Order: sequence, then C-alpha cells, then structure tokens
Amino acid sequence: MNETRADLLTISAFARNTRLSQKALRLYDAMGLLIPVFVDPQSGYRYYHASQFEAAHLIGLLRQLEMPLNRIFEVLQASEDQRATLVRSYWREVEQDARQKKELVQYLSDYLEKKENHMFDIQTRTVPAAKIITIQQRVYASDLPAFIGEAFGRIMPHLEASDAPITAAPFVIYHGTVNQDSDGPVEVCVPFMGPVEPLEGMNIRIEPEHPEAFTTITKGQCVFPEILKAYDAVSLWLREQGRMCSMLSSREVYFANWDEAGPDDLVCDIAFPY
Repeated sequence: MNETRADLLTISAFARNTRLSQKALRLYDAMGLLIPVFVDPQSGYRYYHASQFEAAHLIGLLRQLEMPLNRIFEVLQASEDQRATLVRSYWREVEQDARQKKELVQYLSDYLEKKENHMFDIQTRTVPAAKIITIQQRVYASDLPAFIGEAFGRIMPHLEASDAPITAAPFVIYHGTVNQDSDGPVEVCVPFMGPVEPLEGMNIRIEPEHPEAFTTITKGQCVFPEILKAYDAVSLWLREQGRMCSMLSSREVYFANWDEAGPDDLVCDIAFPY
C-alpha cells in the first residue's frame, strides 16, 4: 500500500463521495470491479482512495444503463480508447432486444385478440422414411442459433468425409418448448444414405414415414417472434381439420442455402407431423 492511512477513505466515506451504497461497493469488491486499496486484516474494514473516484463514477453510470456486472468488468479492463466502443456495442444489443420485444408485444396482442392470420399457405405432404444422423441437446432460446449452426457444422463435413450423400433437406425437431425458461431438447437432423460411423455426440436412427402439414417462409420470417406466426398458422389449420398435432413434434426444414439467401428468399418449411 503506497498511500498512508491518512490518505484513505473508509467505505462509508467513499460511499458518500461516490453516491454508491456500501452494499454495492462490497459487491463490486467481490466481483473484482472496484477493489479497496487496503483491507484491515484485524477488523476487515475496507479503505479506498480518491484516485478510485473515476472508476466508481463510471461503474455508476454503466449501472444506470443496466449493464450487467460482467460486461462492466470488460469495460474497466479495456483500454481507454476501447471503452466507448464496448459501451456502444452493448447499447446496440439493448436496442435490438427492445425491437424484438416490441414485435413480441404486437404478436401477443394479435394472439390475445384472436386476430386471424391468412398470410400463410398451408399444404400437406407425406414424408418418406429416412435414415438420419442427428445431434440432440438441451438448449435455451438465447443459445439456439449457435447450437443449430454448430451442429450442422459438425454433421455436414462428417457426411462428406464419409462419402455419404444427403438425401433430403436438413431439419430441426423441437422435442420440447424452447424459451428463456425451457430447454427443449432440440434435435438437428440430416437425412443421408450409405454407411457412416457417428462421431461422439451424434446418433443415427430411422425417421419413420409420416404425413405433415407445413407452410413455407422466407429468411426474414424466420426471425423471432415473426416465426411464431407460422407455427400458429399451421397448428390452427390442423385443429380446424380435426387433426391431432403437438408442438413437441414441430420442425423447421431448411431447404435453401441460408448464407446465400436474402430476407425475401424462401428458405424454410414450418412443419407439423400429424
């Protein structure tokens, strides 16, 4: 400790000067955000220095933005010329989340007011039995896109290396609800033919022949919560036809190159076996 005891501020004095509560300061100490310059080994009292006012002020401002503490830690660890970039990046994420919530509110309003949606063309087909290689995992909504991409990224090269041709469009089966509280599970599936030795975490099984109702949507419509409208449309059509269906067997069939598709290009079927 370079400062003398006379240079130091007790936690209560530092709290008054920074307008941060003592409870918050103890939390920031535990998180490594704002560590006291000295802790009395006998009493456990925390002491701070005036040179820490700027860091305390910055933490207080970032908390006003409701920035999580782990993100604040990243800002504090960054160089001064990088900090503003990190704050702007965080706020872009907040704005994107707000836009998504606004769209979800509109979706919920339409749902609760029982407004009918006639924009989806519902069709039926019989899907033949197929041998599929799959990766199944429990995953929450925030991690779903990454899981799907990583699973396809493992399966496709393995099939190519095994000289096993893909026989139909890849698809994703939802065996359970996926949101912020429920984690599926979700199964990424690729139909193929020929002998393949599955890698760790992969499974090979036969998907039985079945009829299904489906609607085709664009890449732009695959975004949450817009995609929920397609699910609702297919399940409602099945109920009106007197058909039994379950969200737990719903699937997304990806028949186009996702990376090359534009927002208005048709890329996916939302399908329900019945």
